[in-house]
Amino acid sequence: MSFTLHGIGASSGIAIGRAHLASPSRVEVAHYSLPENKIDSELKRFDDAVEQTRTELRTVRSQIPASAPAELPAFLDMHLLILDDNMIDEEPKRLIREQRCNAEWALTQQMEALVARFEEIEDPYLRSRQEDVVQVVQRVIKVLVGHPGQLPAGTDGEECVLVSHELTPADMIQFKSTRFAAFITDLGGATSHTAIMARSLGIPSVMALHQARSLIKDHEWIIVDGREGVVIVDPDEKILEEYRHRQAAWIKATEKLKKLKTSRAKTLDGTNVELFANIELPQDMPAVLESGAQGIGLFRSEFLFLNRDDLPTEDEQFEAYKIVAETMEGKPVTVRTLDLGADKQAPWGHTVADNPALGLRAIRLCLAEPRLFETQLRAILRASVFGKVRILIPMLGNFGELRATLQLIAATKENLRAEGIRFDERIPVGGMIEVPAAALLAEQFAKQLDFLSIGTNDLIQYTLAIDRADDAVAHLYDPLHPAVLSLIQHTIRSGQKAGKPVSVCGEMAGDSQLTRLLLGLGLRHFSMQPASILAVKHQILGSMIDEVTDLAIPLLKNTDAEKTTSLLNKLNGKT
Repeated sequence: MSFTLHGIGASSGIAIGRAHLASPSRVEVAHYSLPENKIDSELKRFDDAVEQTRTELRTVRSQIPASAPAELPAFLDMHLLILDDNMIDEEPKRLIREQRCNAEWALTQQMEALVARFEEIEDPYLRSRQEDVVQVVQRVIKVLVGHPGQLPAGTDGEECVLVSHELTPADMIQFKSTRFAAFITDLGGATSHTAIMARSLGIPSVMALHQARSLIKDHEWIIVDGREGVVIVDPDEKILEEYRHRQAAWIKATEKLKKLKTSRAKTLDGTNVELFANIELPQDMPAVLESGAQGIGLFRSEFLFLNRDDLPTEDEQFEAYKIVAETMEGKPVTVRTLDLGADKQAPWGHTVADNPALGLRAIRLCLAEPRLFETQLRAILRASVFGKVRILIPMLGNFGELRATLQLIAATKENLRAEGIRFDERIPVGGMIEVPAAALLAEQFAKQLDFLSIGTNDLIQYTLAIDRADDAVAHLYDPLHPAVLSLIQHTIRSGQKAGKPVSVCGEMAGDSQLTRLLLGLGLRHFSMQPASILAVKHQILGSMIDEVTDLAIPLLKNTDAEKTTSLLNKLNGKT
């Protein structure tokens, strides 16, 4: 019997194939007590399992093809670091000694304790990182109980869709050899590492389906629509035929987009639009070059600080910024200064706040740690002689923060001059508009900065008081809310009035369904993940500025949620 499941579309595309059910990723473990004379052997059994898991991860990492996305080795390195952490490597052994329990039970108890701590984190992205801990622990447990998990092999000559409770980044690497057409999972979300990797690999996927693993039978026909977040199980011939047509159209459109790589992003009436890429690490640069991006609109520098026990040195940071600047060959490279918060267990040891999203994070944290901030500023300034580097200040909320930041930048420049170290004396400094207060005062901020960048992810959450990771209120997270659109338009106009460029670097910029709307609001600078650039460029090439401006106005004034879809469809020429 045919039925439809709805989840979160993690990676666009349409796939049709037979279901392959993966073995459950979570292993149920027994709890039993050990006699005193068995404790040492149990500790050795635990150590051996950890070492075997470490070897498995290193082996998988060594098998990563040279053509694979840069995220793959980075995620495996993260899992190796988690495995080496004392909370995983040593704490379970303490439980084995003190409680005289078996290794599987001790490790499971420690995992649950760590997950509980992650659940207290306010920030949705950082809270979702608990899945990495769970995935690493489950690998060790599977070794302990004697059946390490593996993906099933694909069937020759037949498209297969992997159905799993959850998948790890290490599992994803095996897609290269098994050639699955798509995957669906009960757990996960759009910001998970597995979802990020699916987008990088171009594999259609739907996550957060909750009961897919238990409802779907092995070898059933499945349709996966990653764009809509829909999975159709056991479809009839009419539905199959319809989606085969959709799939063929999607494949043809994807291939056609590749021809736009060298085309200038220009509207039908001759308005130039700049399309920049967002990156996390220098290893992302091959994808940037492949996309034809005109620059780096957002270098999330905090990823240089994550997954390590110490702080990156000035020289380490300098080398990372220099590589990106040189690779872009004179095109803009915007480095956002450290955007971490009190909800992250950083090496400098700030405690977790009751509400981390409103606590000591981003520029607030940098100003509270001036030596840390100065080290980063020195590295950015030193790299500025190797390209067109820009500094971006995250989460500005008041002018005291701006003045203090500009003063520290000036002092850092003076120190470099005294040391005879070269840098770009006129390096542009911009600010992120992601707090409603900053958006309302965008005109005043624009007068004191060289450019503005709208971080729509946080701006939407702060404006609507919505945690998009909270299932109870996630449906209220609305990029098309008229208050959000009004703040975006006001910021763009403020920049225009001051003669300063304004970009959008949040998820809205990479959503091709919103491209014409943002053009209509006056946006001329977009920054997004490299994989989205060609689709957004396609929308720009088919747009007339006067037309999209007129059609965007009703959305600014619309308060009827049901009318929003029809207005957006009209804007995108779908009526």
